[in-house]
Amino acid sequence: MTQPPVVVFPDAELVAVTILRTALAGPTVGTEWPDSLLQAVKAGVVSVTRGGGAVVQRYVLEDVTLDIDILAADKGQAHDLAQLVRAHLRAAAGTTVDGAQIYSVADVSLIWLPYEPDAETALIPRYVLVMQMRLRGRPAT
Repeated sequence: MTQPPVVVFPDAELVAVTILRTALAGPTVGTEWPDSLLQAVKAGVVSVTRGGGAVVQRYVLEDVTLDIDILAADKGQAHDLAQLVRAHLRAAAGTTVDGAQIYSVADVSLIWLPYEPDAETALIPRYVLVMQMRLRGRPAT
């Protein structure tokens, strides 16, 4: 029996954040909400988190689910920012970002989270965009 290759996969959060920081002027983009969240929301906040559901294919490709929180001053701004995030990530399919080869990017869902009085973001309009990114692994060193 042949030993499968030892590969490591790129940090999908970092790949998405790099794409979005380059593409979006104004919103705060990162992997966590900024400390000054209420101030940052005025220009928009995009927070990328690796979700569940990574699938490794043929020891070479990984399908990673990304949960992307989009917060803004109002629902319309949050929606428009979510659409920009979606468009820029989809446009990255077939490119290489900091050595990470992106084979494909697909939509999973775009969810409006209605306000809840006890929620941490009770006063902030918020969408959650869920996308899947297929990344190529690299030989481990």
